[in-house]
Amino acid sequence: MPFIHFQDVSKSFGQTRVVENLDLEVEKGEFLSLLGPSGSGKTTILMMLAGFENASSGTILMDGERIEDLPPHRRGIGVVFQNYALFPHMTIAENVAFPLQMRGLGKAEIGERVRQGLERVRLGHLGDRRPDQLSGGQQQRVALTRALVFEPKVVLMDEPLGALDKQLREEMQLEIRELHRRLGLTVVFVTHDQGEALTMSNRIAIFDKGRISQIGTATAVYDHPENAFVAQFIGETNLLNATVAASDAAGTVLTLEGGPELRAGPGPTFRQGSVVMTSVRPERLHLHDDPRLGSIETRVDDVVYQGDHLRLHLSRGPLRLIARAERRLGAPALGGPAHVTVDPADVAVFPA
Repeated sequence: MPFIHFQDVSKSFGQTRVVENLDLEVEKGEFLSLLGPSGSGKTTILMMLAGFENASSGTILMDGERIEDLPPHRRGIGVVFQNYALFPHMTIAENVAFPLQMRGLGKAEIGERVRQGLERVRLGHLGDRRPDQLSGGQQQRVALTRALVFEPKVVLMDEPLGALDKQLREEMQLEIRELHRRLGLTVVFVTHDQGEALTMSNRIAIFDKGRISQIGTATAVYDHPENAFVAQFIGETNLLNATVAASDAAGTVLTLEGGPELRAGPGPTFRQGSVVMTSVRPERLHLHDDPRLGSIETRVDDVVYQGDHLRLHLSRGPLRLIARAERRLGAPALGGPAHVTVDPADVAVFPA
């Protein structure tokens, strides 16, 4: 039995349906990220689980028990809101101590947990200040500490790291991962940051218009997208129109715009002559100095320095490609030729 189970859950605001017949299972101790564009329903799902929104229909179970009628404070869930939701009249230390006081812990234990929690996010010296005396990033760190300090079984996070600078955000990602593993927390994490979801999650559920478009491990959704929306939304990809030249159980031969052929490995079969879409990640395009069998000859339109790699803009007539190249291989000449190949296993094909 899953620890959290949404059974045919829908949610409407007036005539607008924001969550559509959701069936979602979360295992105990899992770190599940909900990823999707604005308006895809991911935050609404979080709020229904926390008890701040009621489902229009369907059932929500936690540990086998229905929780729709339980008030938020009886669900044993820690929540980190996008807008911090700190008590403005309390100090930072008092904010963090509040959930511990509500659970009747002793004064000494509360003091030690608060100290450790604030030190963990490098705010131990600001415990006597009030929220309006802290920056947005500091307030978010306090909110995160308050949600974790009582070590709940489930923690819900709605883009908790969005206000932090890059270095601290990456540090907090690792800290949250460590807390998740050490405490055995079940985490449901809403984010718009694809890299964050790929870094932190056991599984990722990608939402589109209130429905799950794909759910799976980070490797599965990135390397094996099931549709064009997922391929384009998570990570960067070359999403290309193509015509099916041949297709069988062994693979599909595609004709791209401008005439070059591309081969895809085993997968769904398509009718010959049908129009499809194909996805190839930029890092899966391999460049060669000389023409090779099966390569596509392109022209180098631009070379963009990206620190650890080069981003190449390539073209062949109407065909446009983005490729990534290692810096150690050197930059190809602008306007010069670039021959690219791709392993058929790295080509995904979807209905147009």
